[in-house]
Amino acid sequence: MRPLLPALLALALVAGCSSDQSPEAGPKVDLHEQNAVFSYALQELQEQGQFAGAVTLVVAPRGAIALEGFGLADIASKRPMRRDSVFWIASMTKPITSLGILMLVEEGKLGLDDPVGKFLPAFRDQTLTSSKGPTKPRRAVTVRDLLTHSSGLTSASPTPAGQPVDAISLAAMTDFYARQPLVSEPGATWAYSNAGMNTLGRIIEVVSGQAYGDFVQHRFLDPLGMDSTSFWPTTEMVGRMATPYRKDKDTGELVAVGNSRFSSPLNDRRRTPLPAGGLFSTAEDLTQLYQMLLRGGELDGHRYLQTETLRLMTSNQLGDLPKVSFAPGMHMGLGFHLVHSPQGVTESLSPGTYGHGGAYGTQAWLDPVRQRAYILLIQRTDLPNSDGSEIRRVFQQTAREFFGR
Repeated sequence: MRPLLPALLALALVAGCSSDQSPEAGPKVDLHEQNAVFSYALQELQEQGQFAGAVTLVVAPRGAIALEGFGLADIASKRPMRRDSVFWIASMTKPITSLGILMLVEEGKLGLDDPVGKFLPAFRDQTLTSSKGPTKPRRAVTVRDLLTHSSGLTSASPTPAGQPVDAISLAAMTDFYARQPLVSEPGATWAYSNAGMNTLGRIIEVVSGQAYGDFVQHRFLDPLGMDSTSFWPTTEMVGRMATPYRKDKDTGELVAVGNSRFSSPLNDRRRTPLPAGGLFSTAEDLTQLYQMLLRGGELDGHRYLQTETLRLMTSNQLGDLPKVSFAPGMHMGLGFHLVHSPQGVTESLSPGTYGHGGAYGTQAWLDPVRQRAYILLIQRTDLPNSDGSEIRRVFQQTAREFFGR
């Protein structure tokens, strides 16, 4: 830590920490007063060109207790990063899709151990790749397999190289996955699967009778008041969007890049909303989502999920299966990655912490022991492991020291 951090820590402790005996306990931080806790802690990494700018957020059961925006949202125009800047949160969409599935489980519309073919007939005749050619798997892929990234579904893209993934419907997308042989037996291996999560989105459509994007809007975004979260960001949201960057290997400078996953324009509702990673959002909106989770599935009198269901989602589903998630000491829940043995990048988190990262370095992790959610929003496209970045480690270490109770 840098030498001025103790003084900043004292200020933060006065402003942000309390006993939190109830969701409303303790003084609230004036979020209109900008502080420099995270901008100072991350300054060296920012100066090294690891990221252009960031929004950092700490959430307690009573709401946001720390919110900073610093650096640049766009280097060329020198547009500053603001606390309401918009980010592609990428795979941080996956927990929302998973929560939607568990809502439908609570309603009795599907079961975790139901075969996917019960809802999507194309999956009933899947084969398995083997040394002897296609063969029949020992059992069918289930909903639970999709939620735990252990389905064995193909990683092949349903669209040709260079064509955006959002150019075809979820129905066509999942039909493609179903026609490809499984690469491993269901439940035998953990392998991160966008295909599995997109398939869950299609199951939501079939079971609920709603288009996936409409389901997310009506079940999450509208009741949570997440007005700046969308699969189709408006022109106004695009004006607040943080530019994604990669690091030039020769000069070491950050270079702006596009996002080939999406068609243009982004507000075209003919684009398919991707359950595996299609959402754009802001720190303020994510406060609502993670406050709801911290409160056991309820916010402002609206219950989204039973506490017991959330507890199931955040419990280990794969036993001692090796090589789970993107950091050592991890387990897998239902749509959430779980910290089992904190170490390395997760050393500042409690056992049982759950969350998810995104392709461009965004991170959101909820520590149930300290009753805090730590959210980091950046847009760096070429991190070797976005879940294992030094940016994340320093952010979480600082968040725990300043605001972790």
